[in-house]
Amino acid sequence: MRYLIVGCGRVGSALAKLLDADGHEVIVVDENPAAFKRLGQKFKGHVVVGTGIDYDVLKRSGAVTADGFVACTDGDNRNIMAALIAQRMFKIKRIVARIYDPPRGQMYRELGIQTVVPTTVGAKLIRDVLMEAPWDPLQSFDFGKVTSVAAIVTPADAGKRIGDIERPGRIRIAAIRRDTVGVMVAFNDLILEAGDEVNAIVAPEAVSEFAQMFSTPTADGVRNTA
Repeated sequence: MRYLIVGCGRVGSALAKLLDADGHEVIVVDENPAAFKRLGQKFKGHVVVGTGIDYDVLKRSGAVTADGFVACTDGDNRNIMAALIAQRMFKIKRIVARIYDPPRGQMYRELGIQTVVPTTVGAKLIRDVLMEAPWDPLQSFDFGKVTSVAAIVTPADAGKRIGDIERPGRIRIAAIRRDTVGVMVAFNDLILEAGDEVNAIVAPEAVSEFAQMFSTPTADGVRNTA
């Protein structure tokens, strides 16, 4: 696969090296030649000096035959402009732009451009570490309005029905992974067993409530999430 990356900062260079190590053809564009030093001597891809919002620069970089395009400069405006050029002028199918402003990220996602918002992603990771959350974050939808998470059922929580832990409009259990049978689509009367992995769609305001459902009770009745 051929991937074109605009921006050779810390994120762009790290991504380029990962894709290069996976055996893909990688072209990196940056207007600062010194930025390419981040790629290191083992990088086997190509570099192009120029701005990622210039049609001719992108064409010279191989945008016509690129399978994927990533815009990860330090500026939201440049990333969006580069992504729109890649989408509308070069018809690249897979486009990802890094956007720091969540509302703008959502707006451009509606235009068909996949966006990664470090502001939102970082905040969610810090929240989960701070709360010692007993689940693994899987994916966020619509920039924080809905989050997909997974939790492991403890012996204390075994025997509960799916219908007992769901909350209309707040917590919806999507699937259960059980060692003996694999993945099952959840239904109201399904009885949870210790060790089950519960995959749920949770509204942000119900995150704490979901965490308390799968925490471990101590001798004094207080539930811990460790």
